[in-house]
Amino acid sequence: MQAGIHEMEESMKKMKRQCMDLMQIHNLVDWKTHLPQLRRWKEAGKIRYIGITHSTDSSHEELERIMRSEKLDFVQFNYSITYRHAEKRLLAAAADLGVATIINRPFAEGSLFKKVKDKPLPAWAQEYDMDSWSLFFLKYILSHPAVTCVIPATGNSVHAAENVKAGTGKLPGEEVRKKMAGYIDNLSFL
Repeated sequence: MQAGIHEMEESMKKMKRQCMDLMQIHNLVDWKTHLPQLRRWKEAGKIRYIGITHSTDSSHEELERIMRSEKLDFVQFNYSITYRHAEKRLLAAAADLGVATIINRPFAEGSLFKKVKDKPLPAWAQEYDMDSWSLFFLKYILSHPAVTCVIPATGNSVHAAENVKAGTGKLPGEEVRKKMAGYIDNLSFL
């Protein structure tokens, strides 16, 4: 436990912060030990929000169990147009419980771009302000009502500027989201 506390304190020093907006338990590592400490820090005003993270479909059930048994502000997990396991229960549980969501791995670790390489965007994508595959993938995620934010994880400034555009313009509704997923699922046949 002390090592975890030290690591969090070091993060605050490196970021030159007396109060951290969000502190998360990464990959659920020793979460039962760290969560009480995060709660104490939240009560003391050192942290505004607390959360938990993971990045695999196999962790979704455990994330849901923890959200239902512990008071959390945020949950971070993987979700993309091809890895839609979170749609089964996790996103609905977060919405029902009022837990904000942070989506990681929105491009399925780059595999989505390999899938669409040399494939044209569908013409109807323009109606939703999608003129690139990254916008197509990100708008699919952002248009889910339970999604709070997406972290695409890029160090490339051109890609970052493109990703920011996903938060602007028209977002697809549920019917278009289904059309988007179907289009990607059937790409190998095009």
